[in-house]
Amino acid sequence: MRIFHAVEQVRAGLAALPRPLGFVPTMGALHAGHLQLARTARQQCASVAASVFVNPTQFGPGEDFERYPRDVQGDAEKLSGAGVDALFTPDAAVMYPPGFSTIVDVGALGAVYEGAVRPTHFRGVATVVSKLLHIVQPDVLFVGQKDAQQSAVLKKLVRDLDFPVRVEVVPTVRESDGLAMSSRNAYLSREQRAGASSLHGSLECMLEELRNGADASRAAQHARAQLDAAGVWDYLDVVDAQTFEPLQHLRAPAFVIGAARFGSTRLIDNILVSA
Repeated sequence: MRIFHAVEQVRAGLAALPRPLGFVPTMGALHAGHLQLARTARQQCASVAASVFVNPTQFGPGEDFERYPRDVQGDAEKLSGAGVDALFTPDAAVMYPPGFSTIVDVGALGAVYEGAVRPTHFRGVATVVSKLLHIVQPDVLFVGQKDAQQSAVLKKLVRDLDFPVRVEVVPTVRESDGLAMSSRNAYLSREQRAGASSLHGSLECMLEELRNGADASRAAQHARAQLDAAGVWDYLDVVDAQTFEPLQHLRAPAFVIGAARFGSTRLIDNILVSA
C-alpha cells in the first residue's frame, strides 16, 4: 500500500490505478466497522483508496477533537491488511491552507437531530468530503450506516453538486451485545460499557412498537424507558430515510434513530426500515 500526504502526490498515484476506484474516508482510530468498509470496497472495485484525517471543522467547541484517538501507523497497517491500495493522510494545513474560507452546507437536512446537537458538524463533514472527492475522484464512495444522517447528507451532497460518484452505504458492524462499533466506545468506563448496548435495545423496542401500530410518540415513550440508568437521551425518533423529516407512523424507507450520553461519551445508533 502506498501512502501519500500531499494533494499532488495522491492525485498522481491514484491516476495509475485500475478503475473502478472505491474510496473510504475515515478519521482513523479504525475498528472492524471501518475495515468492513474497506473490504466491501475491495470486493466491488478494482482499486481501493482510503484517507485518515481527523477533520477539525466537524468538531464544535468543547468536543473531543484534541483527545480523539490517533494512530496513523496502526491504521495504515489495518487498511493494508484489508486490501487498500493507497492511503491519503494529509495534515490540516494541506486540507485547509491559509485563507481557506469556503463552506459546503446541505441545508435543512444538516440542521436537525445530529445537526441540532452539533450545529457546525455537517458543514464540516460536507466541506471535507467535497474536498476529498475532488482530490481522489473515486467511482464509489463507501460510508457506514452507523452514521445514518451523515450518509444521507453525503448522498444529498453528491446529488446536488453532481459528483460523478456512487454512494454505497455498508451495514453497521456491532459488538456481540449489539452495541454499534465506534471509535468513541473506547471512552466508556466498564459500567458505562455494560449499559451502552441498551441504546440499540431501545431502538429495537421502538421499532417493535411502531410495527404493532403505535404512533411515534407512544412508541418512543415506551422505548425511552429501556435505556440503562447510566445513559441520558439526546433524542429518539423515527424519520424518513432520505430527508430525516420525523414520521408519525412507520413508513418505509425509514430510520429509527437515537442518541444518548453515557457520562461524557455520546453514542448514536439507528435501525434501517426498508420494508
